[in-house]
Amino acid sequence: MLDLKIVGGTIIDGSGGPGYLGEVGVRDGRIVAVGEVSEEARETLDATGRIVAPGFVDVHTHYDAQVFWDPALSPSCFHGVTTVLGGFCGFSVAPLTKEAAGYLAPMLARVEGMPLETLETAVPWNWESFGDYLGLLEGKLGLNAGFYAGHSAIRRVVMGERAVGEEANPEELAQMKVLLGTSLSEGALGLSSTISPTHNDGDGNPVPSRWASREEHIELARVVSEHEGTGVEFLPGIDFDDDTKELMTDLSLASQRAVNWNAIALTGRPDDAEMAASQLAMTDHARSRGGEIIALALPCTPNAYLNFSSGFVFDSLPGIWREVFKWPLEERMTRFRDPDLRHQLAEDAASVPEDSIFMFVSRLGGYKVVSVKSEKNRNCEGRLIDEIAEERGCEPIDVMLDLALDDELTTIFLPGLRGFDHETFVLRGRIWQDDRTIIGASDAGAHLDMIDTFAFSTTVLQEGVRNHKVLTLEAAVHQLTERPARYAGLIERGMLKPGYHADIVVFDAETAGRGPTYNRYDVPCDQFRIYADAEGIDHVFVNGTQIVRDGEHTGKLPGTVLRSGRDTRTMPLDALREPPAKRA
Repeated sequence: MLDLKIVGGTIIDGSGGPGYLGEVGVRDGRIVAVGEVSEEARETLDATGRIVAPGFVDVHTHYDAQVFWDPALSPSCFHGVTTVLGGFCGFSVAPLTKEAAGYLAPMLARVEGMPLETLETAVPWNWESFGDYLGLLEGKLGLNAGFYAGHSAIRRVVMGERAVGEEANPEELAQMKVLLGTSLSEGALGLSSTISPTHNDGDGNPVPSRWASREEHIELARVVSEHEGTGVEFLPGIDFDDDTKELMTDLSLASQRAVNWNAIALTGRPDDAEMAASQLAMTDHARSRGGEIIALALPCTPNAYLNFSSGFVFDSLPGIWREVFKWPLEERMTRFRDPDLRHQLAEDAASVPEDSIFMFVSRLGGYKVVSVKSEKNRNCEGRLIDEIAEERGCEPIDVMLDLALDDELTTIFLPGLRGFDHETFVLRGRIWQDDRTIIGASDAGAHLDMIDTFAFSTTVLQEGVRNHKVLTLEAAVHQLTERPARYAGLIERGMLKPGYHADIVVFDAETAGRGPTYNRYDVPCDQFRIYADAEGIDHVFVNGTQIVRDGEHTGKLPGTVLRSGRDTRTMPLDALREPPAKRA
């Protein structure tokens, strides 16, 4: 007898083929039949009028710490996601030493927007090896979850304080290679790293991986080639110049893996298409040399909720902006009152050229005030800085800093973003279906006070399929399931197919989407996170167990801790490629 039979729904199996009316039979956590299912079941779910699809796969999250205070891994679970990968950008929490923990927690607070108080009190930090960390998660996760070993964590464990500011000597590099190899053999899914100028640690300095030599990056990638079912993730700098192309290509060749990078983000700029073409050309270059590079493509313009407390993203602006967030909070507040400093901040922001990807961050007058704490400024919420500055007869920088100082720098500002128009979604649709990309970069579990891209799956269904019609429903499900599962080398996941794990989502194609963004105060230590409820996602099953029923969580935690070589296999470099003529 089956454990579960889903009847009456339209099956979209993840292959990209057309949907059809049919049934799905599940036993012992596996799909045993798809189509006509005659066997009886202990439980039958009527999915009439609904889509029955594989659970969605999120290939870029930062749930590494959240697993300890929210093992359900919300909000992803509510948005139809059944498998998540984490540990990216070099920011894993394993391997670990007691000294490294004291550095990594403030680094994560700064660069990934996780409240420091929460990290210090809700995360035990009581492991050392990668295997120890994964062992703590066994039997305690709501979703299938696997994690990469972060370059910055490895560097800090081996080099201590020298990890910031210095290159590794030969002995230290050798130790890093051994530590990475051990982590991979214990189940880490790969190596992640970054050289992005937006990545600074708790002291405002470049994170450890940004101090690595080219040789160090290549030698660590070479270690990955020795371990089954592993991959490489790498964040490049701002300029996709020849050096960047060569480095990422060499990472692929050294690791014999497809290197994925984060991310192509269209923001409605006139040069969006040209910029995306230039970035995707990195893949063409890598392929010409026998390597592979895969870009993650965002499903929409990320709303970036910024503040002067963390300074994240603001610190990517030139000049004095790169220094002020290194100052202690009290000193920063005092110096923000200085007219000369304000003038310098405004001048440096204005120096950012129109064609820069940071242009939207630099135009201070275009910011909207999202939320304030001070009652006297409540009437500023929802208004543009330019409007308030004109009303007060002062400069935009004065308005921003005056509001921020009244809130001890926690005022939330939203830059003037674009890219919500139909033309931009048409371009996104082409990019999503390009074999040089994967839809992803949700960053779920990170930037709790800043970014709302965690709802990537329902955004694709709502905006890409229903509102802008740049993808068919079958194509969207394929891009959210089989394709990322194939890239990650996930064994028997990503499709509704006999023998595969029963990761299943049942949703309403007419209403599936994301609700309004709001602040949810459910993070330990009275902290909030930016949140959006899912709409139209009725039921979610992980390994055959129902975790979401009628939009509510069942409290069950049936997720598998994914380990390299056991739950993943090494994919050939051309696994995702299509002939150029077939590109959308």
